Amino acid sequence: MSRLEPGPVAGTCLLDLFGQRKLATLQAAPGSVYGERVIDGYRLWDPFRSKLAALLQKSRRPGSLNLSPDAKVLYLGAATGTTVSHISDIVREGLVYAVEFSPRAMRDLIRLAEARSNVIPILADAAQPQAYSSLLEMVDFVYQDLAQKNQAQIASLNCARYLKRDRIMVLMLKTRSIDVTASPQAVLDSEIEKLESLEVMEVLDLQPFHQDHWAIVARKI
Repeated sequence: MSRLEPGPVAGTCLLDLFGQRKLATLQAAPGSVYGERVIDGYRLWDPFRSKLAALLQKSRRPGSLNLSPDAKVLYLGAATGTTVSHISDIVREGLVYAVEFSPRAMRDLIRLAEARSNVIPILADAAQPQAYSSLLEMVDFVYQDLAQKNQAQIASLNCARYLKRDRIMVLMLKTRSIDVTASPQAVLDSEIEKLESLEVMEVLDLQPFHQDHWAIVARKI
């Protein structure tokens, strides 16, 4: 038997399943997206599969993300749409601009968008934010999950162009994608220094859910 409790942000809840608290989002479209379990209209959100779910479970102040139901989100590195689908649940009155470079992953994103009117897939290189300027508006939230060397630079460029002032950016930093020879902490410190016009509010190691991954939460100033 499951029991609902309020989740860390609006549109999420905690399910009590056999004595364990499981994060879930209220589904904005019927059915499962990637094989996740659906219980009473809520889709389980596994922190081992989604870094944003891991952040919401570990953050001391998840409400600071300001992911409101009507928020407009720019998602950089959308892949096949696992996390995109849960953000779509949360911002059901808003929009998710999902940028992905891989044509193969884009096929899955397009299928997701066919079932969810608030997901807008964009085939583009996130390192070239000017390339999709005609498709975007100013957004309330930027989320980036890219396995590239210049992760901080890409985040700064996109936030400078698209993020509203005083709104939040979350960068999922993959330290091994930047430098396999340096320590993860050294890479983290170096990348934080490269963030421009962004005030870092929280930095979290995503272990045990994700190895050598850090979540950087910052506000545009």
